[in-house]
Amino acid sequence: MKVLIINASVRNERSYSRKLTQLFVENWKSKYPLDVFTYRETGIDSIPNINEAWIAGAFKKPSDRTEENQKALQISDELVQELKEHDIYVIGTPMYNWTIPGGLKAYIDQVMRINETWKFRSGVPDGDYVGLLENKKAFILSARGDTGYGENEKNGHVNFQTPYLKHILGIMGVKDIRIFSLDNEEFGGEAFEKSKNNIFSAIQSIE
Repeated sequence: MKVLIINASVRNERSYSRKLTQLFVENWKSKYPLDVFTYRETGIDSIPNINEAWIAGAFKKPSDRTEENQKALQISDELVQELKEHDIYVIGTPMYNWTIPGGLKAYIDQVMRINETWKFRSGVPDGDYVGLLENKKAFILSARGDTGYGENEKNGHVNFQTPYLKHILGIMGVKDIRIFSLDNEEFGGEAFEKSKNNIFSAIQSIE
């Protein structure tokens, strides 16, 4: 199996989402030592935002693309091919302002490609999306400063992080998605230690 690790934090050693992906890799390697890992950085190394040239190229048939169109899509093509070639996606992301970091959003914009990672079922805009990334599995490992962001919890209505990522992955065809969230990072103390122990144990039990 090929495992793609996507890190989104702008922090390095102080990042807990990176600690979660590191723990995932250590656990996975101990159980599946022959699996291959690829690392994609969206936090410390920037992913360019899409622009007008990108849109002009992405919505043309490949056979009609000019050299300029192809150049505008070069990074996107690389990222899309990377997704297609991997079996498992592991996204490590902090919650910034109740959503995902800008670098991860830029990455998503680069890989949400019509007729590459998703399409309209009828071939024209109809609201019926078909994902083109088949037989994939995803793990979302999130780190959040506060608590209560789960479904039906007090802050669940402002969690635009994990529900958004789950929706985006689903549009692209990924249906097997598991979410692990570390809460209370901002406040520390006993609540954070309890959350950390629970999530660390859960990640170590992943198979």
